[in-house]
Amino acid sequence: MVVTDDSSPSSFVQYGIDDKPPLPTALLLGAQHYLTMVGANIAVPLILAGALGMPADVIPRFVGTFFVVSGIATLMQTTFGNRYPIVQGAPFSMLAPALAVIGVATATDQSGVAWQSALLQLQGAIIVAAVVEVFVGYFGLLGRLRKFISPVVIAPTIALIGLSLFNASQVASATNNWWLLGLTLALIVLFSQYLDTAHPAFKLFPVLLGVIVSYVVAAGLSVAGVIAPGAAGYVNLQTVIEAPALMPIYPLQWGFAGGAGTTTVSLPVVGSVAFGIPQFTTSFIIGMLAGVAASMVESFGDYHAVARLSGVGAPSERRINHGIGMEGAMNVFSAVMGGSGSTSYSENIGAIGLTGVASRYVVQVGAVVMLVMGFVGYFGQLIATIPDPIVGGLYVAMFGQIVAVGLSNLKYVDLDSSRNVFIVGVAMFAGLAVPAYMGNVGSAAAFREGMRQVALVGPVLGTQLVADTVFVIGSTGMAVGGLIAFFFDNTIAGTRAERGLEEWEDTVEDDDDFESALDRFRGDESATAD
Repeated sequence: MVVTDDSSPSSFVQYGIDDKPPLPTALLLGAQHYLTMVGANIAVPLILAGALGMPADVIPRFVGTFFVVSGIATLMQTTFGNRYPIVQGAPFSMLAPALAVIGVATATDQSGVAWQSALLQLQGAIIVAAVVEVFVGYFGLLGRLRKFISPVVIAPTIALIGLSLFNASQVASATNNWWLLGLTLALIVLFSQYLDTAHPAFKLFPVLLGVIVSYVVAAGLSVAGVIAPGAAGYVNLQTVIEAPALMPIYPLQWGFAGGAGTTTVSLPVVGSVAFGIPQFTTSFIIGMLAGVAASMVESFGDYHAVARLSGVGAPSERRINHGIGMEGAMNVFSAVMGGSGSTSYSENIGAIGLTGVASRYVVQVGAVVMLVMGFVGYFGQLIATIPDPIVGGLYVAMFGQIVAVGLSNLKYVDLDSSRNVFIVGVAMFAGLAVPAYMGNVGSAAAFREGMRQVALVGPVLGTQLVADTVFVIGSTGMAVGGLIAFFFDNTIAGTRAERGLEEWEDTVEDDDDFESALDRFRGDESATAD
């Protein structure tokens, strides 16, 4: 149900969660939603491929796998999970432990095909950690924290989601193509803020139009030789032509003949196919659990952000539990397919804020398109040619929107209270400073070694379980800020009205307002029986 109160920050919503635009419009809007996250969903597999030393001819298939997983995970979450219009994609919060697993696995590999052996170890670690996430979600462990969380906690957590990419290379690189980034940002602002009333297309498709125009300009200048190969903003169309037409993507696809944990099967037409069986190593699983924990904290903030921008009540405990449980299940699925996990994406939440398109149906249509296109090599390579400066322009527009949405939750809070101002300020500062410190440390291994040097408690702090957990969570700004705000808000004295709980709880949906897939199935059965 769309909020129509003019005082609501989401009164601009064009298509509410349950609305279904005509299919042609939905296709374009769905593509727009996915365009906002292609940079991140490509960056993760490319980073992993580099760390793995993956052969160049395998990388398009690896990237395609991530889009197939994203499409299926999004369909599952929007249909059977929390049912919010939120895209699922490869998580950055699980990237640090993934790189740690790859580093150790490749260094100790004896098979001669280190990148495939390391992937099997990564798959095993994610599967076990994700099963824990399923347990946390469907047994209601995270949702029970709902009653202890006020706008004082939610505001810095969501704002830090938006601030998490302010120093991303697509934005802050010293060699960035600033005019191309500026063009992309200017076009998005022009269409969404100045021309939004001139024509419905400008209001509904500002991101799509901005990216297409900027990409055409960049491609034209690249072909003309104005932008040189290797320079920021260069578009290499030759790689699209050379990409494979179709790519085989299937479960357990990273096996290799003669490798440990590999089963070779002879199939009709296809011939001999090697299926890689995930490998399970305790130390790798422990490190991945920290990444999953950070992912859950980030998703908790995402759910609140997407609800606010979609013009609906804050998520109930039941909706949160179903969302986290489904994310865990899709992490298992991602690992089985040979990916690196799946989580809610903040990028398309920002797109909702810019376009007012919060339709679940639109996101599902986009997911189907991405699922199909993941098997098409030309598509994956075309998406990969979108220059970083264009992605940077998207980040500035959309993540800036998320920062503002987070801070808007403070409308419920008494900002004359020094208690509240202190908590929000410290949480946001720490949420930026601690990840910067972890980045300067460099790696989980380096941080672990440093912890071992701490007097008296070094033997405890330096264990992989403790050190890796602290490193991964400390590298995630919204996790740091959210946990600090949560601790202070529940230990420093403050009235419910002062904390904003009395007014804010009026906006939270009842558990009965959320219908799970099982509820809807039972409802259909009852209707049939009647």
